[in-house]
Amino acid sequence: MGQKMNPLGFRLGVTQNHRSHWFAQQKNYSEDLREDERIRNCIVNYVRRHMRSSSNHGGIARVEIRRKIDFIQVEIHIGFPNLLIESRGRGIEQLRTDVRNMLDSADRKLNIAIVKVAKPYGEPNILAEFIALQLEDRVSLGRTVKKAIELAEQADIKGIQIQIAGRLDGLDLRG
Repeated sequence: MGQKMNPLGFRLGVTQNHRSHWFAQQKNYSEDLREDERIRNCIVNYVRRHMRSSSNHGGIARVEIRRKIDFIQVEIHIGFPNLLIESRGRGIEQLRTDVRNMLDSADRKLNIAIVKVAKPYGEPNILAEFIALQLEDRVSLGRTVKKAIELAEQADIKGIQIQIAGRLDGLDLRG
């Protein structure tokens, strides 16, 4: 029998990079790891709250965190950064205060940078979010899949595999 392996773990160091860059002592490692997860969840929830519409989905590709002793650098790779910057006038400042309030210690400096993804529909997370939002808006499955393939082709993607499972409009989908 074949062994199943996480695709990201298989590609780390070859074609993919680590999502977090930091070192910690053994006694603090689990706390820092939980804090990383809370930072990521806070950012994703903020973007979903403030940019929720079918045509203007947030499109976070990935969140990279770099830590030093008293400094945290967060890079948000986002497909459509204009929506975050323009939302509510002070979108990034509000995000920074939300993350800072969520952190345990206030003595560390926090820097949040937004990086625009060159080809947003070339990122699998953004494409999956697009498909999910289209299906939530009750667009037909065939039209959604065709549009996703078309967007991926425009981003010069060589191949795409879409897998959807569950129930949609009372029909059982085979995944």
